[in-house]
Amino acid sequence: MVRVIGHVDLDYFYAQVEEVENPSLKGKPVVVCVFSGRTEDSGVVSTANYKARELGVGSGMPIVLAKKKLEGKDATLIPVRHDKYEAVSEKVIQLVRDRVDVLEQTGIDEAFFDVTKSSSGDYSAARSRATEIKRAIQDSQNLTASIGLGQSKVVAKMASDSMKPDGLTVVTPESTIDFLSPLPVIRLYGVGPKTAQALESLGIRTVGDLANSSATKLEGRFGRKLATYLHSAATGTDEEPVAER
Repeated sequence: MVRVIGHVDLDYFYAQVEEVENPSLKGKPVVVCVFSGRTEDSGVVSTANYKARELGVGSGMPIVLAKKKLEGKDATLIPVRHDKYEAVSEKVIQLVRDRVDVLEQTGIDEAFFDVTKSSSGDYSAARSRATEIKRAIQDSQNLTASIGLGQSKVVAKMASDSMKPDGLTVVTPESTIDFLSPLPVIRLYGVGPKTAQALESLGIRTVGDLANSSATKLEGRFGRKLATYLHSAATGTDEEPVAER
């Protein structure tokens, strides 16, 4: 039976929770910050809503720089509230767990899931299940989530990343190569800047380039274990299972 793996990602989670709690923030730049306490502006941005991102604010940015970018934009900066976000996350994760075969939570705002058995490997049935999950999250917590479906965890993760916010992207086994091939290798799940740079030095710039590279070439640069993963990820054939943690 063809596997059907999903990845659910709550959109700009911390900032979205703040918008739900205070609807007056909707449509304005919202930035959730980790204040260090040394000075009024010391610390970094934890996350930002899409309005703030459009203005150049991103995670890890110093608060003082974020304030400069948001000057005169009616922005709101909010201290991070982990207890609040964790409580909401637990409710959402349980909603998802109740509707899938296996769930693997990988962060406070994201998780992989397997619906192969309950969908009988039918991607149309899986799409309906993903739509149901999105609706349940919206109805229960008034939050949007982006979901990707594919034959592997890598494909599912990249699918959920491809359409945000509030997206649903289904990559069937037949469309996997067409979906992956044009993407830059840095977009491949598990590939960081250093690996991407090393791949580029070999003339490998897209996921398609990587899929068409010889095993010998990759093993010589990265070793057998990483080379095997890179090739299977690029071809959408990685078989790592979704496992409860």
